[in-house]
Amino acid sequence: MTLDRDTIERLIAGVEAAGQEVIAIYRRGFAVEHKADQSPLTEADMTAHHTLLALLEREAPGIPVLSEESGEIPWAIRRAWSRYWLVDPLDGTREFIAGNGEFTLNVALIEEGVPVFGMVHAPALPEGAVTWWGQAGQGAFRREASGPEERPIRVRELPDPVREPWRLVGSRREGKGAFAAFCQGLPAHATQSIGSSLKFCLIAEGKADLYPRLAPTHEWDTAAAQAIVTAAGGQVLEAKTLAPLRCNQHDSLLNPDFIACGHRDPRWERALIVALSSDSERRE
Repeated sequence: MTLDRDTIERLIAGVEAAGQEVIAIYRRGFAVEHKADQSPLTEADMTAHHTLLALLEREAPGIPVLSEESGEIPWAIRRAWSRYWLVDPLDGTREFIAGNGEFTLNVALIEEGVPVFGMVHAPALPEGAVTWWGQAGQGAFRREASGPEERPIRVRELPDPVREPWRLVGSRREGKGAFAAFCQGLPAHATQSIGSSLKFCLIAEGKADLYPRLAPTHEWDTAAAQAIVTAAGGQVLEAKTLAPLRCNQHDSLLNPDFIACGHRDPRWERALIVALSSDSERRE
């Protein structure tokens, strides 16, 4: 299923409208609750959830929707889905609570386990709201709220680290030990910590080269941004097998460890093996 341009424009407008609702809550203040797993939940998570579900039901009736805030949908039902929407209404809730602007709204279309379309909207960046989107076979794009024009984006070639350090992005909060172990095996590089799915978007734009994630994530955290990275010419790979990361393959919605990259290179692949081994030893 390829989304036509009119549908994409309506989805962009709808996601950006949901972002405005989130920003209104962000500015006026909010209470914080906690789910059973102790992850935080705010009014903004649920507001975006309901707005995005209504948008998708309007634009693509009949296609199932799985959202982080949907409640559990049994594997017996999900395993029959060949196509569905996967939504993270507010990725980076901890960043939202911290007030640093590094949170996003994420919508992905999954076909046979593959994210084929994705949209990431960041409503609170210092430069203003930004939306990234990508579709298999159509490329990836960035659009800023300051103007209706969008520009195509592409991963960059991995530079010679003797002349220019590789650029790595990582989580502000999770998996720092394994991230450090990975970095120890690399040639010259620079690192940046940033919240939510923004890390993938930096790779899709050619502003970063690698994002190793050696800590737990869920499929809704990654699917939309994975679609953008792959549409921009990059890859999101399972860390142990270096096979493409896939969705809805198991009862659990937890991802395996993974790495997002603009391009593969044996130097970072070797460093990844060592990091996985050292992380496994620490967990035992």
